[in-house]
Amino acid sequence: MLCSMLKPPVALLIAGACLLVPSGAAEAKPNSLTAQEAADGWLLLFDGETLFGWTPRGSARWEVVEGVIRHKTGSGAGFLSTTTEFADFQLHAEFWTDATANSGVFLRCPTAGDISSTNAYEVNIYDPHPNWPTGSINEVARARETYKTAGQWNTFDLTAGGDRLTVTLNGRAVVDARDARHARGTIALQTLTGAGEVRFRNLKLRPLGLKSLFNGRDLSGWTAIPGRKSVYSVTPEGWLNVKNGNGDLQSDTEYGDFVFQLDILPNGTHLNSGVFFRAQKGQFWSGYEAQIRNQWQGDDRTKPVDFGTGGLYNRQPARRVVSNDREWFTMTIIAHGPHLATWVNGIPVTDFTDTRPPHENARQGYCAKAGVVSLQGHDPTTDLSFRNLRIAELPPARP
Repeated sequence: MLCSMLKPPVALLIAGACLLVPSGAAEAKPNSLTAQEAADGWLLLFDGETLFGWTPRGSARWEVVEGVIRHKTGSGAGFLSTTTEFADFQLHAEFWTDATANSGVFLRCPTAGDISSTNAYEVNIYDPHPNWPTGSINEVARARETYKTAGQWNTFDLTAGGDRLTVTLNGRAVVDARDARHARGTIALQTLTGAGEVRFRNLKLRPLGLKSLFNGRDLSGWTAIPGRKSVYSVTPEGWLNVKNGNGDLQSDTEYGDFVFQLDILPNGTHLNSGVFFRAQKGQFWSGYEAQIRNQWQGDDRTKPVDFGTGGLYNRQPARRVVSNDREWFTMTIIAHGPHLATWVNGIPVTDFTDTRPPHENARQGYCAKAGVVSLQGHDPTTDLSFRNLRIAELPPARP
């Protein structure tokens, strides 16, 4: 594909076209999502060009070559881990190993320190393993059948939902097990010894277990801060709309560590708005803010104006503006502890760890305390609609 042959920053200029393909296409291009997948809440974990959102753990070093993640030969054993934690999810991954390599995809890993089959779930990739051949979850369940996977591309479709874990290998269900030891954590790719060759591509994840925050009929569960100019209403289509500004509509429920997804439609050009989270109930425009502003410098979407859509306002700009005005797009926000990450139409745009001193207001310092989520009315030009607002609290972090 064209994106895989280009190097940043050139690839980033056309990444929106390469990472999101029309819903009518027969299938997504490598390392991309269809428009329907993006609308359904799927997230790219690997953009096909960079290791954005990943960090090495152990001696192994990793690189991207022609749209594929692979470990650098001779760099030793280790892992490549996401910086973001996930709890309940569907995960699609494609892998290729030679006959020598011993690898695996690890689920719900600790955020720091060693990763192993005792503190995470290891979906094994090693055909000749006597106890846990490819597709098994080590120390949990052996794959029902054994298959030859070395020397070819293979697919894993993995599901973690509460204590239920399933593995589908190349379209065949091989594991359906229950284990409650680990409730949340990162995703990690392994090279056990550093020997042989391991490759991964098409890594994408869909969060599960989200519950609706908006009923499509009225503003039950939400409270607007009084004395402001914004008008919040429900449209005949069942969308939540905000006009005029400034204003702040807050959820009645507070959230600390969570996954939040919502669809957004800016009904104008370069409109300015935002989604606040871990905000103080009853306090105007507090908390962290995921920016809404589809504007960039010149023709370069990698140069957002005012942090850009998906950017964390005053913390980290979006690395590209993916969305367009007058078109629905899906935003995902995942927050756990000091780590915050956002996706727009399933494309990762920020990955941020807050190292500031603690403060009760996230606009002033690091705030881990649960707070409301809120929708901003910015100014008199404000006219945005929201739908499909859904959220899931993450289970407690491991000790």
